[in-house]
Amino acid sequence: MEFFRIKRDIPFMRHALVFNVISLITFLAAVGALATKGLHFGVDFTGGTVMELNYRQPPDLAHIRDAMGRLGFTDASVQNFGTARDVLIRLPVKPGVTSAKLSEQVLEELHKVDANVDLRRVEFVGPQVGRELFEAGALALLFVSLGIVGYLALRFEWKFGVSAIIANLHDVVIILGCFALFQWEFSLPVLAAVLAVLGYSVNESVVVMDRVRETFRNRRSRTMSTPQIIDHAITATMSRTIITHFCTQLMVLMMLIFGGETLFYFALALTIGICFGIYSSVLVGSPLLMWLGLRREDLVKPESDRKSAERGAAV
Repeated sequence: MEFFRIKRDIPFMRHALVFNVISLITFLAAVGALATKGLHFGVDFTGGTVMELNYRQPPDLAHIRDAMGRLGFTDASVQNFGTARDVLIRLPVKPGVTSAKLSEQVLEELHKVDANVDLRRVEFVGPQVGRELFEAGALALLFVSLGIVGYLALRFEWKFGVSAIIANLHDVVIILGCFALFQWEFSLPVLAAVLAVLGYSVNESVVVMDRVRETFRNRRSRTMSTPQIIDHAITATMSRTIITHFCTQLMVLMMLIFGGETLFYFALALTIGICFGIYSSVLVGSPLLMWLGLRREDLVKPESDRKSAERGAAV
């Protein structure tokens, strides 16, 4: 489906060097933020105390967060659990305070807001669990990246796989760099968003690369150079890209605005990933194809070889 069609190819590759210099600067800034500030890990990774509370009436989560702030827990995670009357609170480790003592302080503070609150359970999550989750997430990112390279190398050609994974990891590093620079909380939902962005960016890259291959195989494009073919492929998919990303971002924007604190950083990571996903697929991955020396011969067999293969198949 196309709402519009651009009849004249946009010369993206003419400005490829400028865009990639900008990408390199942004990438290095993200790496610098990660190296100097590091990620601000949430309770999921650092460990802490988990409390489940029950109210007679659905409580105002903002009031509970304010109560946690008065106790010094500005990074406390407060969300509904199961029903609107059940609340789950995750608190980071507080040196010198046991989980039992901490739960007493929290319950005492919450009783000032609403006396009808019952403590259902208290659990302590050690930092070892957080390290295991982080290692599992890093392994998931590694295996997804290797799977993407393998898939694109088999479906297209190894140059496609290399350019796609560099472009997509560019998006991941930018997201992590933003979270490190602004010290936003990095939790399991954010990690899930990072993996989702990786898969989402691959989808966009595959669409562009498939059109590049199709254009190379078109006999009418034999007089076109590789940069011209890439420009044509990107321009031909522009309508689809705009429609797809606009609809996706519209949904993510609703989560960002109305999803509350629980989904805020998840939606924020997706927003950053979607914006940079368009940029990297068009202005990072595509120029890399050109600089890796992609040629028509990489995708189209010479006429003599094709005829020999057809004769062999006939025999």
